[in-house]
Amino acid sequence: MRRRGVNPGDRCGIYGSNSPEWITAMEACNSQAVTYVPLYDTLGPNAVEFIINHAEVSIAFVQENKLSSILSCLPKCSSNLKTIVSFGNISDMQKKEADELGVSCFSWEEFPQLGSLDCELPPKQKTDVCTIMYTSGTTGEPKGVILTNGALMAEVLSVDQLLFLTDRVVSEEDSYFSFLPLAHVYDQVIETYCIYKGASIGFWRGDVRYLLEDVQELKPSIFCGVPRVYDRIYTGTLAKVSAGGGLKKKLFDFAYNYKLGYLEKGIPQEKAAPLLDRLVFEKTKQALGGRVRILLSGAAPLPKHVEEFLRVTSCSTLSQGYGLTESCGGCFTSIGNVYPMVGTVGVPMTTIESRLESVPEMGYDALSSVPRGEICLRGSTLFSGYHKREDLTNEVLVDGWFHTGDIGEWQPNGAMKIIDRKKNIFKLSQGEYVAVENLENVYLRCPLITSVWRTKTMETIITEYYK
Repeated sequence: MRRRGVNPGDRCGIYGSNSPEWITAMEACNSQAVTYVPLYDTLGPNAVEFIINHAEVSIAFVQENKLSSILSCLPKCSSNLKTIVSFGNISDMQKKEADELGVSCFSWEEFPQLGSLDCELPPKQKTDVCTIMYTSGTTGEPKGVILTNGALMAEVLSVDQLLFLTDRVVSEEDSYFSFLPLAHVYDQVIETYCIYKGASIGFWRGDVRYLLEDVQELKPSIFCGVPRVYDRIYTGTLAKVSAGGGLKKKLFDFAYNYKLGYLEKGIPQEKAAPLLDRLVFEKTKQALGGRVRILLSGAAPLPKHVEEFLRVTSCSTLSQGYGLTESCGGCFTSIGNVYPMVGTVGVPMTTIESRLESVPEMGYDALSSVPRGEICLRGSTLFSGYHKREDLTNEVLVDGWFHTGDIGEWQPNGAMKIIDRKKNIFKLSQGEYVAVENLENVYLRCPLITSVWRTKTMETIITEYYK
């Protein structure tokens, strides 16, 4: 990269699915004090072009099947972007197309041959920008979240402490299944943590049809998922139990309630019902390869009944977390061996301070006997601002506190429960507010519905569209 004129502080785009090449490009940027910028097109058809120009990306590492997409952007991006490196091969025709616009292209094998092993690594500081991660914006343009080296490392160490509290020390014997998008901070933090601890990382093929087949092949001990994935495990397991007949169902229910009772008493996962784990719940564990011992859930609320079910049947600890790109991933996490935290996102992680701010127009009082209000955060994992958008930064960062827009409720045990979204409500003509996200979660439990879009008509009637 330095041979191509990429210097410390410059921006490097990474565009593609999870792969060893993605991680290699990211760590190359880290070693050279170059800011990496994930590129992905799920933010809209022109998102890649916008991010390249907005972040002033000068070099991009690109998955082979994404080359045509990024080449189509070049006429409007070549003022900044001067080098493209394919994760695999690149054709002579593609090289010629880029060269005509002043952009040089290299295959994965060609690019390292430009470099030298004699160069010294540049100095790096905690305050240096590690990455700019773009998220969806209310104005239609993605927002670039600035995260420093210090924020990333503080988050990694917080994950380490969380797992220590659940008696799950990660070592070189562990393996992690990488399928959540590396372009998002959630998976980036976990994979960085695995590298820090020396654990192995296995990458899925990128085809959801073979997801479970890939899991069975890798047999990971660490699995991070989102509620939709865990809900499929839940419904699939119950369907198999029901198909086994009435006697099998009764035995399963007995084992379930027996173990649940011990978990509720505070008995650790592995000591609650070891015999029943081997005789009854082993099949649920096998659905994730048979070796999993750490389950993490994030990105959206995990339904309480699914969380309880997996804590009982997976033979693994399960921690549900809450976080945002602006908080560098998880800022709240439940402790896997503390059962009363089921249905909550747990307690603040060690690097974060949290408070609730009253939202009187919605009836939420942070000082009431049941404290409710907007979740506000500050701490060492917090973002530094939105790239080139000081106006948006000032809207959400007030006196050092980041206003998340999410409504939380403190529980008596110190855990946080997410109950609402400040901006995701409709006000009806009679002055009442409706949190339509709750309706969406109910509808999505029906297997016939794959997506829900809700809006409010001019007559203030809530309407739902189903697919």
